[in-house]
Amino acid sequence: MESITEIVNLNYLLLYLLAINIIGFLAMGIDKFKAKKGYWRTPEGTLMTICLIGGGIGTIAGMYTFRHKTKKLKFTIGMPTILIAEIVLVFYLLFIK
Repeated sequence: MESITEIVNLNYLLLYLLAINIIGFLAMGIDKFKAKKGYWRTPEGTLMTICLIGGGIGTIAGMYTFRHKTKKLKFTIGMPTILIAEIVLVFYLLFIK
């Protein structure tokens, strides 16, 4: 049986993941908007960092929804690779450890 602290910590983790993925999705959309308007852009490193800290689903969804960065291998290969590595790590920590 799970203790209350494990449930609360899981809730915080899920809220964090929801928030960071929304941020990642919006960051891709905002950067696409900025690209169209010729405004100062979001650095690629920032977009990759959002993916790396748990926003992989949101950034990938944003990339294809807004058709942004879809011709750059750094994004089309890198972001899914990061996401898969994170999923494998989570499964390892939850089920194998």
